[in-house]
Amino acid sequence: MSASAAAASAALRFSSATPPLAHLHRPLRRRLPSIRCSLAAAPGVRAPPELIDSILSKVKGTDRGVLLPKDGHQEVADVALQLGKYCIDEPVESPLIFGGGLYRTPLGRLIFKTDEMIQVVEAPDVVRNKVSFSVFGLEGAVSLEGKLNVLDSKWIQVIFEAPELKVGSLGFQYGGESEVKLEITYVDEKIRLGKGSRGSLFVFLRRG
Repeated sequence: MSASAAAASAALRFSSATPPLAHLHRPLRRRLPSIRCSLAAAPGVRAPPELIDSILSKVKGTDRGVLLPKDGHQEVADVALQLGKYCIDEPVESPLIFGGGLYRTPLGRLIFKTDEMIQVVEAPDVVRNKVSFSVFGLEGAVSLEGKLNVLDSKWIQVIFEAPELKVGSLGFQYGGESEVKLEITYVDEKIRLGKGSRGSLFVFLRRG
């Protein structure tokens, strides 16, 4: 998987206290269970802290997901499903979707060491993704900037411009536009959960 693919597909994924949520691993061939806010029995009720702590503990120290076994992915998906029951009715209308932090996602491992994956969502419609890495002793990064479009009360679309690659003192843009669609399944002051149109699960941990 290329660095730009990681930055783009990561448009809304997991996040952990360690480098962003998802440490890159082989693409999952099995779709994760659907996580829908419509399952919420009491919209607006704050989720139990133990559920939030549980999902963060499961993704912590997994090298952004690389070290998560299949059972681990399923456990994370199960907790995300429980958190989805506490999702507010129209998460895309909440100011809590804005902000920046680490994210984690069950992607494939990159050909180089990934140091950090960060996403920032700025009002009213700007999304920035950045994947920092190390290769041959040099520090590098792939950066993406995109425009957020609201599709309905739960789904958003992000159209990213061509990625920018920087390695050491060299930097250039390459490729073309890319697109990501994501369902916001849970959001609060600490974390944001999302599910991609292909079933990928994302966990974001807010910084600060």
